[in-house]
Amino acid sequence: MTTETYRNPVLDADWSDPDVVRVGDDFYLTASSFGRVPGLPLLHSRDLVNWTLVGHALDRLEPAEEFARPRHDCGVWAPALRYHDERFWIFWGDPDQGIFQVNAPEIRGPWTRPHLLKAGKGLIDPCPLWDEETGEAYLVHAWAKSRSGVKNRLTGHRMHPDGTELLDEGKVIVDGDRIPGWFTLEGPKLYRHDGWFWILAPAGGVETGWQGAFRSRGFFGPYEERIVLEQKDTDVNGPHQGGWVRTPSGEDWFLHFQQRGPYGRVVHLQPMRWGQDGWPVLGDDGAPVAVHKRPGLPPQPPAAPATDDDFPGGRYGRQWQWTANPGDGWATQHSGDGLRLTCVRSADAHDLRKLPNVLTQRLPGTPCTVEVELRLDSDEPGARAGLAVLGDAFGWIGLQRGADGTAHLVHRFAEAVADAERDAAHPRLAPGDRARLRIEIGAGARCRFSADVGDGFRPSGPVFAATPWRWVGALLGLVALAPAGQGHAGAATFTQFRISASSPI
Repeated sequence: MTTETYRNPVLDADWSDPDVVRVGDDFYLTASSFGRVPGLPLLHSRDLVNWTLVGHALDRLEPAEEFARPRHDCGVWAPALRYHDERFWIFWGDPDQGIFQVNAPEIRGPWTRPHLLKAGKGLIDPCPLWDEETGEAYLVHAWAKSRSGVKNRLTGHRMHPDGTELLDEGKVIVDGDRIPGWFTLEGPKLYRHDGWFWILAPAGGVETGWQGAFRSRGFFGPYEERIVLEQKDTDVNGPHQGGWVRTPSGEDWFLHFQQRGPYGRVVHLQPMRWGQDGWPVLGDDGAPVAVHKRPGLPPQPPAAPATDDDFPGGRYGRQWQWTANPGDGWATQHSGDGLRLTCVRSADAHDLRKLPNVLTQRLPGTPCTVEVELRLDSDEPGARAGLAVLGDAFGWIGLQRGADGTAHLVHRFAEAVADAERDAAHPRLAPGDRARLRIEIGAGARCRFSADVGDGFRPSGPVFAATPWRWVGALLGLVALAPAGQGHAGAATFTQFRISASSPI
């Protein structure tokens, strides 16, 4: 690969359901964040290949009490990002509540509080359109059968131009059941081009689907359809659901995801052109590209969303998200470096999947080594802290305070069907309160745990295969906790969090 080309995926981690917009010379992307907080990540690029994380649009999930505990597959589904009337707009569906929007004058905010545009169960994947020719505004959305009993159709509404209300009851504008062979039609993105209303929407399922295009002279239809991107003979399964963007010079590009098991939904960039018949052509004549000439944009230095963190002043970087709305005092700011996490008391200390106080970031999509230094600053018997890989199954390694006051190195795991963790290796005495923790993550997200408690790194337990949640890739996590009880249970301090590339296991 040369500097004139790029290789997919351009975002090799779980940036689910991406949508993209250009404002001037800048490109911005958002993605699903489900039940993690903060939500609605905001990424920036100048060349569509190199991306950095610049913030989040959602500080907390609402209603707050509903997200005081982990709801890993709920919350923010498939947002749409747009720029209109000198403001950024994000619309998304919460499958249990309805369609929300937030907006801001700048990408870094301040963002408004979530406004419920349409209440209801199973309303997902909304996308607005402001028609610059007529001044009218529209909204299209899909349906989640798990909540509504309905799927495979797109509903359209007229919308007030200020984005605060819908002006009608809605009409089914595309019924996938009427299209031979189509199923699970969802994720629509709405555009105007060449005198047509366009809906770019995926179908066929997350892991196996294709990208469809629909066009009509009128917003409410009737629509013609065509498949414009599919796996064909490539190894990119289910290449679909994303957004179209045009560069200042007029080049067209399409960003979409590929489901990669424990790695979640990684993001690919496809060239796009308009064929002589007026339909879009994505990738290499409808097949996803692995390597391609870069967009005709000014060269940019290599960049990617941050992973490493020294936690200056006790603050954690933008790449970290809690597994639910955070509580007061979970992370304490101080004068030095290092993340000081309170050992939060919980009756669910036996199951990391139930804890809201796990600070997480995305699992990289390529083999890597994850390391962090831990100091257990708690004398509470049973208090523990460590480094985790979290999904339907989980594993973690760290330190736990024994009843006799000594610290032990512990390594525990739980299968997807288990309701409590158990030892993955025999606990061993740690001569002090510090440990360097390591997870080597190889091909297929196979994880090898090890730790150094003063005598060099020693492997711990068998290889653990990371697993996703239902819609979410596996997560790396830092956690400090203690058994249920009264009073402050102390804290743990994490320093020098590092992720480095490594060879496959």
